[in-house]
Amino acid sequence: MADVKKGWDRNQMAARAAQELEDGTYVNLGIGIPTLVPNFIPEGVTVTLQSENGMLGMGPFPYEGDEDPDLINAGKQTITEVPNTAYFDSATSFGMIRGGKIAMAILGAMEVDEKGDLANWMIPGKLVKGMGGAMDLVAGVGRVVVVMDHTNKHGESKLLKECTLPLTGQGVVDRVITNLGVLDVVEGGLKILECADGITEDDIKAATEATIIG
Repeated sequence: MADVKKGWDRNQMAARAAQELEDGTYVNLGIGIPTLVPNFIPEGVTVTLQSENGMLGMGPFPYEGDEDPDLINAGKQTITEVPNTAYFDSATSFGMIRGGKIAMAILGAMEVDEKGDLANWMIPGKLVKGMGGAMDLVAGVGRVVVVMDHTNKHGESKLLKECTLPLTGQGVVDRVITNLGVLDVVEGGLKILECADGITEDDIKAATEATIIG
């Protein structure tokens, strides 16, 4: 098993995910590590962040003391406006998502399997507030990038042959960025594209239950 203390930290994972952003696109960010992505948007790249609770054009997190309780993202975190921010009801927001207007979603996950199935919304027996926008996002956006830890707190792989938790979507994940590296979902399994600092392909293979191609 790879030493998961090595590799990328949360900010480095978010910075790597920010490299996936394309100029001029509309992007939805999930809760957790994806909320850090705006801190690392590359120079010269302009993206418009959409929140499924009815906001298009989200700014960065506010400084302490500048929070506006009326400005929150879908994860109930306080955020800020930008000059072109627009507001609308959630039905319109989901119409954007379901209508294919959002180019990419960067989401967290509990499990991803080698077929690109995603489980990121509940653990049976634990209280959850609901599905949120996750199921619509993975069905409606052009590309799904998942940012997650490679293993759980027990050192067990979260990249599996088959998800064990309730699915958010089947065959929806395109790329996975973990603390150990970057993997793409391809025919027959996962393909290693990039290794994190201090991590080898053998480390990734040892920490991955899913089939590694190549």
